[in-house]
Amino acid sequence: MLKKDTFAPRPPMGWNSWDCYGAAVNEEQLLGNAQYVADNLKEYGWEYITCDIQWYEPKAVSNFYNNFTELCMDEYSRLIPAENRFPSSADSVGFKAIADKIHAMGLKFGIHIMRGIPRQAVHQNTAIKGTDVKAREIAQGFSLCLWNTDMYGIRTCEAGQKYYDSLFELYAGWGVDFVKVDDIANTEFKPHDPYSAREEIEMIRKAIDKCGRSMVLSLSPGPAVINEAFHLSQNANMWRMTGDFWDHWDKLYGMFERCEKWAPHVKEGCWPDCDMLPLGKISKNCSCLGDRDRYTNFTPDEQKTMLTLWSVFRSPLILGGELRENRAEDLEIITNRDIIEINQYSAGNRQLLRNRSEAIWYCKDKNGNDVFALFNLSDEEREITLDLTEHGMEGTFTAEELWTKEKDTFECEIRCRVTAHGVKIYRLSPFHG
Repeated sequence: MLKKDTFAPRPPMGWNSWDCYGAAVNEEQLLGNAQYVADNLKEYGWEYITCDIQWYEPKAVSNFYNNFTELCMDEYSRLIPAENRFPSSADSVGFKAIADKIHAMGLKFGIHIMRGIPRQAVHQNTAIKGTDVKAREIAQGFSLCLWNTDMYGIRTCEAGQKYYDSLFELYAGWGVDFVKVDDIANTEFKPHDPYSAREEIEMIRKAIDKCGRSMVLSLSPGPAVINEAFHLSQNANMWRMTGDFWDHWDKLYGMFERCEKWAPHVKEGCWPDCDMLPLGKISKNCSCLGDRDRYTNFTPDEQKTMLTLWSVFRSPLILGGELRENRAEDLEIITNRDIIEINQYSAGNRQLLRNRSEAIWYCKDKNGNDVFALFNLSDEEREITLDLTEHGMEGTFTAEELWTKEKDTFECEIRCRVTAHGVKIYRLSPFHG
């Protein structure tokens, strides 16, 4: 049996359709962004292309959900792509044709699903593959998503496991490499037990293990329950630490506290997830926490702060913008090899200090060099100082700032001015006069 943690030995990097197309991405948009990644980003490590929620809904047009709408479904109660949005899925092809094209680009293909079984299947009492049981018998009618009406939860039973097995058998046949499962890391229908879907997580883990294909398992939404960190690490490769993250400073500011709490649980194959990177052109189909069809509200300094925090913490890096509308500055920020290498290969990552005005993170890069990230969390430019002797570092050091590539010399301390909401990240090496 393939081992789960080998599926994602480093934080996954890629693109997801949600931030720009919400529930309504189509085949042309999906493949167009995949081609952009292949042409411009693959060499830097970006590789996953994920089709987010509602790909099985013919009438989806925005970020909003159509309650109790008709979904596309096969005879075994499994959702399949809407042909009007994904024409290549016709004739029972499903996502295989799209996955084949993405694989031919040297990339990997992912999908989003909701936990459970479609309410539509339960109401029609359709079949479950490999059993004599019908959909109504495996559904938990009280187990509902509070923000999407598509699904019922699944009872923990043999037929329920066979349903999940049939789902991942289907996805393996399509060539899926990454599955984002929603309404499962934090289930709001039981406020006293937000991790109430633990048994469904285990069923999904078993189904992936049986399907014969390596699939990265990502769980949403957050905030994930930190007391369940061990169970999460036993079953998933990624799990969201937060609700949906958008391009507002208060959300980025709040992420520092979450990263501090979750840092001890970061390890190979197990990546607490800060959520997607709302960079470039987002909200193409409707206004969502900001203007429709906007470039990110984050300033250039805030964008660097976000990429740096995600990297020194070692979160997955999943882009959310319409990549084909990237400006030169958007492409530049997501192709900084030094920052990406910190995300992918650093070790010993930890927060050294955080207060209302500043935060400092430390790690070693892949060559064993000391790296310090100094964040200004305040609304005004300020000087930040770090006494290196407090961390066992004596003498003089050459320091390279990884965003600007500027070099400086520090003796016993790092002292620098940092712009409001900005960051300086230094790689230190012994000074050789």
